[in-house]
Amino acid sequence: MGADVRFPHLGIEIEKLGKSISIGGFAIAYYGIIIAFGMVCGYLIAAWQAKRTGQDKEMYLDLALWDIIFAVIGARVYYVVFSWDYYSKHLKEIINTRGGGMAIYGGVIAGVITTFVFSKIRKVSFLKLVDTACAGLLIGQIIGRWGNFFNREAFGGYTNGLFAMQLKRNDVAQSNITHDMIKHLVDIDNVSYIQVHPTFLYESLWNVVVLLIIIFFTKKKKYDGQLFLIYLLGYGLGRFWIEGLRTDQLLIPGTHIAVSQVLSLAVAVVSAIILIVMSKKKKAADK
Repeated sequence: MGADVRFPHLGIEIEKLGKSISIGGFAIAYYGIIIAFGMVCGYLIAAWQAKRTGQDKEMYLDLALWDIIFAVIGARVYYVVFSWDYYSKHLKEIINTRGGGMAIYGGVIAGVITTFVFSKIRKVSFLKLVDTACAGLLIGQIIGRWGNFFNREAFGGYTNGLFAMQLKRNDVAQSNITHDMIKHLVDIDNVSYIQVHPTFLYESLWNVVVLLIIIFFTKKKKYDGQLFLIYLLGYGLGRFWIEGLRTDQLLIPGTHIAVSQVLSLAVAVVSAIILIVMSKKKKAADK
């Protein structure tokens, strides 16, 4: 039958890679397990950051519970809105999250809005909250992207680079297979494989770097909101590059433009401008 996943240039083969585990006859997707694990780890690092900066870490548990609920809703709404051609004809599928369809940007936007409301209710600094929470968000993204690996989704186009990943053609959504992939099909033991960019891995590793930068600057920050801006700049730049590689992009209706790529670039540019302006203001104030 052949290995389920191969990294030919790294000499790695994974013979069996399931998509779910059955408990009492009920299938639980590995994707969901990984997302849940990422959320728990995200809270733990946010609480650690809160302790490092002299804040009440228990407050971040309350925030995490609300953020998780609305982030899931936001991620689904974002995906449905930019896939409306399909969902307008299949309205019952809108609430069927087991069928897939979550967009991280929707989750981030909903999480930020929820955090803002939380800050007003608790009468605490919104900027301090997002400075602390962004490390947890990054951990969630780093771990969560591995759910795409188990689902054999969110991959890029054909590549023959060092990290090229081979997936069984029949294991992936056929709509995400490009003509270029078909031209470069690899046949091993009568099994056809597509060879693609493992964009889940790229994004996960990129976010590790952004997280390390955030942790390093935590006690060196000059003003509240600086860490969150660094997160937005770093994540935006990485997502702009990686989104351009993917074959399952959500497009702006009526165009061939990837909405997440446009949003990523806008977020990165605006964040960079604010960081530069704030840096100049701080230097002027210190003179």
